[in-house]
Amino acid sequence: MIIERNSYIERLLRHKENSLIKVITGSRRSGKSFLLFKLFVQRLKEQGVDDAHIIKIALDDRTNKELRNPDTMLDFVKSKIADSKTYYILLDEIQYLDEFEDVLNSFLHIDNVDVYVTGSNSHLLSNDVITTFRGRGDEIHIFPLSFSEFSTAYKGSSLEAWDSYVLFGGMPLTLSFESSEEKANYLKSLFDKIYVADILERYKVRNGSELDEILNILSSSVGSLTNPIKLSKTFKSLKNKTISDNTIRKYISYFEDAFLISKAIRYDIKGKRYINTPSKYYFEDVGLRNARLGFRQVEETHVMENIIYNELRFRGYMVDVGIVEINTQNNGKNSRGQLEVDFVATRGGEKLYIQSALNIDDAEKKFQEKRPLLNTRDSFKKIIVVKGQMTPRYDDDGIMTMGIINFLLNDSF
Repeated sequence: MIIERNSYIERLLRHKENSLIKVITGSRRSGKSFLLFKLFVQRLKEQGVDDAHIIKIALDDRTNKELRNPDTMLDFVKSKIADSKTYYILLDEIQYLDEFEDVLNSFLHIDNVDVYVTGSNSHLLSNDVITTFRGRGDEIHIFPLSFSEFSTAYKGSSLEAWDSYVLFGGMPLTLSFESSEEKANYLKSLFDKIYVADILERYKVRNGSELDEILNILSSSVGSLTNPIKLSKTFKSLKNKTISDNTIRKYISYFEDAFLISKAIRYDIKGKRYINTPSKYYFEDVGLRNARLGFRQVEETHVMENIIYNELRFRGYMVDVGIVEINTQNNGKNSRGQLEVDFVATRGGEKLYIQSALNIDDAEKKFQEKRPLLNTRDSFKKIIVVKGQMTPRYDDDGIMTMGIINFLLNDSF
């Protein structure tokens, strides 16, 4: 099964031959190698690049073991360069290459090469590669399948695809399994045997049970404002054990580095300033989040919010949680209050305000969702996303309401 990931391919093509090392980052099993070695190579060939000018090496393949030696690698690549045309060097699982930083720096001194790399395991997360090459690296971050990508390969209606996506997420391999049990077992195994095992090995975590519990709490609290101090108190109340907020902060950074979770910071819309704590945490793949909880807490409200957050990031937006301060009166006394906009999405000069709600069937619920948007007091686009396939429509206040499926399948609203 081939799932086209055209948005990434177009991005790679735009960044082609820019004198930087293209680093494909993303969570384990999200499709980095397939994107680079299959889809990107196919597009290069369609553009007229011949096989001799595409040097692709899978360093995790034992048949390429000799090329893990830095000098052997350099000699091999140089031996392939026979003319002045551009050569595309594609290196998969760069962590297997000894002294890879020196090797890649050496490639930058060759005028007619364009370098692309992937890499991630317990010893080298893909985040480390781009950090190592800051200033010389060009990051292309790969997410698990977006709903639109997922839908192209799903056998069924859009509504059926949504039900499956809410439960099992967008890790590409889930689409190859027929039964729900197979999908669930794969995701559980991926979470425990790859993600958690990588983190435990990489950071030499001595108390794996603490890390497990923090993961469980974060999984249960998707879309809720929290911080390490609050999580420490939650851990104490649930387990009657003490774990410091500094330790929790450290664990959270491990999860972020592994591209398991992402943090959305609060932003004061009127004051135009960030409020660093508390924040919200979302999973890069909702299927992994559900697997972590044994598929026992698949609340569509929170999962839908997580999916919208991921979709906005997939489209290239910076995403924050919006805060709007308002004046209120209580017993004749003026006071300050706050309203929350689920997401403030910014991309260049474009800005969107988005509310996620399963439905706004009654007047009270509709007022509740609209009130923060109206109080932003600006002209940026405002959207309420509800469950289903509702066709986009504006109300008298200029606020658009649309169904989640339309939102995910159409980015030209």
